[in-house]
Amino acid sequence: MNGNRSDRPGLLRKVIASAPRHRERAPLRIRFRRTRGRRLRQLGYALVALVATLCAAAVVAYQLTAIPKPHPETVTQSTVFLDADGAYLGRRGPVDRQDVALSAIPRHVQEAVIAAENRSFRTDKGISPRAIARAALATLTGGDPQGGSTITQQYVKNALLSPERSLSRKAREALIAIKLDRTRSKDDILQGYLNTVYFGRGAAGIQSAARNYFGVDARQLTVAQGAALASIVNIPSYYEKAGSDPKVTAKLRDRWEWVLDAMATGGTITAQQRAAARFPAFRFYPPGETEGQRQYLIDVAAKEAAARLGITEDQLASGGYNVTTTFDLALQDSATQLVQGHPGGKDGVRVHTAVVGMVPGDGAVRLLYGGSDYARQPFNDAVSGAVEAGTALEPFGGLARAGDPLRRLVGTPAPTPLNLTSAYATLAADGAYAAPYTVARITREGRTVYRARPDVQRVLDEKEAIVAGARAGGGLKPVEAVGPAAAKLFTTGGAGGGTTRRTVWTTGYDSRLTLTVALFADRAGAKKGTTVPAQLPNKPSPVEFVAGVAEGIWEAA
Repeated sequence: MNGNRSDRPGLLRKVIASAPRHRERAPLRIRFRRTRGRRLRQLGYALVALVATLCAAAVVAYQLTAIPKPHPETVTQSTVFLDADGAYLGRRGPVDRQDVALSAIPRHVQEAVIAAENRSFRTDKGISPRAIARAALATLTGGDPQGGSTITQQYVKNALLSPERSLSRKAREALIAIKLDRTRSKDDILQGYLNTVYFGRGAAGIQSAARNYFGVDARQLTVAQGAALASIVNIPSYYEKAGSDPKVTAKLRDRWEWVLDAMATGGTITAQQRAAARFPAFRFYPPGETEGQRQYLIDVAAKEAAARLGITEDQLASGGYNVTTTFDLALQDSATQLVQGHPGGKDGVRVHTAVVGMVPGDGAVRLLYGGSDYARQPFNDAVSGAVEAGTALEPFGGLARAGDPLRRLVGTPAPTPLNLTSAYATLAADGAYAAPYTVARITREGRTVYRARPDVQRVLDEKEAIVAGARAGGGLKPVEAVGPAAAKLFTTGGAGGGTTRRTVWTTGYDSRLTLTVALFADRAGAKKGTTVPAQLPNKPSPVEFVAGVAEGIWEAA
């Protein structure tokens, strides 16, 4: 018994020792600290795997992404028409765009666009995270607006991709921009951009913009003009009213100053060039009535140019040609202003004025006024209008030979003003008839594809020409010569009965110009779409009006 009692404490200790013990859990921060290293390693492995996956996906996407061809509208070019001295007449084509080589764009114009749109263009890799961040910062702080896209991205967006806005499209844009930058030179990319970027006023590309805003070729742009066009690219639909809207002009001027300052800071223009720059004058927008009247000239020249090249007028319009015409734009505008002084007819009578000026012995048409409003009347009175000749062709009676152009004219009771002028130009050239033409030269990408050769044939000998000239001027009072030129012989005639006439015309010529001014009237016929001759109004006097217009043109010639 005593022995058993003495063993009880030991047994109790064994029981207590063998019983399960309750442990307190360590705090969360302690447990996290103990496992932090392991968790960071796991997170690092995951990030590396993610980055590797994304890089692999980017590489695969880059390899699979092809550089698309430009949209058809970005390679379609318009055809431009110029007067005899190279002044801009207008264009034909679905898009107002003409390609020019980068070498034809002044360096200061290139640098102005880079300063305005993407200052890191020469060194970036097609995309620029810094440019994106800078654009965001400018937006948040109210600074000058800047594009987040590089010039390369803008070119891709404008010329190669659709205007769709989505993350996938933006990602594709970046991939193509990177690939383009790796496979093309910076000059090639800049040339493509400058030939496709929109400048407002319907002008795509720097060449069309130079003509629309300043009436010059891109190669003629000054530092100030180049900076102005570069400033417009930011918001072209707003800035296109510069020169006609004071508010728009003032805002554009601020941005223009900013672009020039950036160029000076970057060293692309000198301090002297920056100080000398003056905000340029813009052509008025939208164009006025005088420019609309020029469509008569373009109609005639386009038809002739297409025939000379053996293509359709649609092919001409989208072919990127430069058509140098024979027209004298300053003389044309003078005639337009003189003719617009006539008040017109009343009671349904429409008064038409046609003016033609031609070089004797050559056939080049210098002046062609075909109507007062092309939008209301695209029909060209000078080329297609029938003038009741009356006594106009009597001087040629019995002189024209069978088969020559004059014989065909003499037998026409109502020649066109153009044909009437070509007949009298024969007298001015001592009997040499020259077929009228309006296209002097056609070029494409700097290469001449057509040059006019006057079609001249002798139809009268000098004696016959003198006889016809004497008949034309017999009994009429000559008009005193203007300047040193020989005296201009004017013939005046008309058709119609009574004190008023349906047609009044006057023709005068010297050795350098034959000029015809014709005034005639019509009214709507009994059948829809037809017209019949009508008498000219007495006031103002038709005879005095045509004589006054003719004298005004001679003074301007």
